[in-house]
Amino acid sequence: MTLLRNLAFYAAFYLGTIPITLAALALLPFSQRRFRGAVEAWSGYHRWCVEHLLGCRIRIEGVMPPEPVLYAIKHESFFEAIDAPHLFDHPGVFAKDELFRIWGWAHAGAAYGLIKVERNAGARALMGMIREAKRLTAAGRPLVIFPEGTRVPHGERRRLQAGFAGLYKMLGLPVVPVAVDSGPPYHRGLKRRGTITYRFGEPIPAGLDRRDVELRVLDAINALNSPIELRPTGEE
Repeated sequence: MTLLRNLAFYAAFYLGTIPITLAALALLPFSQRRFRGAVEAWSGYHRWCVEHLLGCRIRIEGVMPPEPVLYAIKHESFFEAIDAPHLFDHPGVFAKDELFRIWGWAHAGAAYGLIKVERNAGARALMGMIREAKRLTAAGRPLVIFPEGTRVPHGERRRLQAGFAGLYKMLGLPVVPVAVDSGPPYHRGLKRRGTITYRFGEPIPAGLDRRDVELRVLDAINALNSPIELRPTGEE
């Protein structure tokens, strides 16, 4: 049954992605609002496939603030990355610069609200990233970041990327940590039935020192995991 569910999921989601993507790209030159709507429809379609074909239940605990904040999300699988446009209200999402090297992705990603993260870039690129993030929050849009910088196996605590605290300081926004336990049902092999939980933590105010905000975010995003050895960032 697990294999049949996976076959149905992959066929429906990836084949369904083609017409939605083509429609989104066709709308992009005429209306960014409708383009964003198509992207969010694709994300919603993915959620539907996860719930109805894989048989997963999505549970949300806690409260999302109405005002723009920086959501710092645990990253265990592609699920939460694909789900972000559906879960949040027109989010601006910090994304690896590798994604912007894919043909056609840079323009489409920027049009939606992806913010390119260039980890080894200079001050000019960093300030451009901050300006874009502030532009989105000024428009009332929340920001989403995966502060570990990569997918982390379920149950593992990994130090946050070094740039997270600096970004938090320069943006001057409260941080809402979000724990996610998508790894066991939505892993890289066969996906399985189960419950995927988002747990929204209490907002962490702006202006804290680096060590304090990192420890509070790290503890909160790992609230659904069994703690094991802390490994350095970037170590696979």
